[in-house]
Amino acid sequence: MPTLRLHRILMLAAASLCAAAWASDHHAPAPVITPEQALDRLRQGNERFVAGAQQHPHQDASWRSGLTAGQQPFAAVLGCSDSRAAVEELFDQGFGDLFVIRVAGNVAGDDERGSIEYAVAHLGVPLVLVLGHEQCGAVTAALSTEAEQKKEAPEVQRLLAHIAPAMKDVPAGETRVLRGVEANARLAMHQLLDTPLIKDKVARHELLVKAAVYELATGKVRILD
Repeated sequence: MPTLRLHRILMLAAASLCAAAWASDHHAPAPVITPEQALDRLRQGNERFVAGAQQHPHQDASWRSGLTAGQQPFAAVLGCSDSRAAVEELFDQGFGDLFVIRVAGNVAGDDERGSIEYAVAHLGVPLVLVLGHEQCGAVTAALSTEAEQKKEAPEVQRLLAHIAPAMKDVPAGETRVLRGVEANARLAMHQLLDTPLIKDKVARHELLVKAAVYELATGKVRILD
């Protein structure tokens, strides 16, 4: 009887080892990459998108099945809800690659900052990108007169209040909306950089936080200085 029990224990242990090995082969852990490598990966994906040479990675059933055990995104992106700025598409990434938060005007409110901090603290993303885009409706509304803004629903007015500080020094002229988009992306970037967790990770060179603008016509993502 003891021999039979021992045999069963050994069989179960062997089965567990085989299952673990299969899981490892089926979906190997993502390699650790530096913040600079993560940014370069986004750049390369966007170059493929602009050239019409997308690879559409990590979208098959086998890959999706492997993600049931967890996620290991290599970057977090705070983008705008605009239907023309689909984040995974313009960076040519797939399931599990990017941790994406989208809100009109890519504002860094409490919920958005909390979501980004979750990705940094619990998922270990080495890169955070704030992504604005040309012809942003939220930025355009934030540049309108006070009388025009008061015609908006209260919830929209509260959203525009997040963008307003970035609009103070935006010059008038034909490029006003674009300059506003850039200023708004930079504002959200600095608001994220001002959170203790992110500030500490950046100081340790474990995290990079950048702002960028997506060009609607060309498809190019321009990283801001």
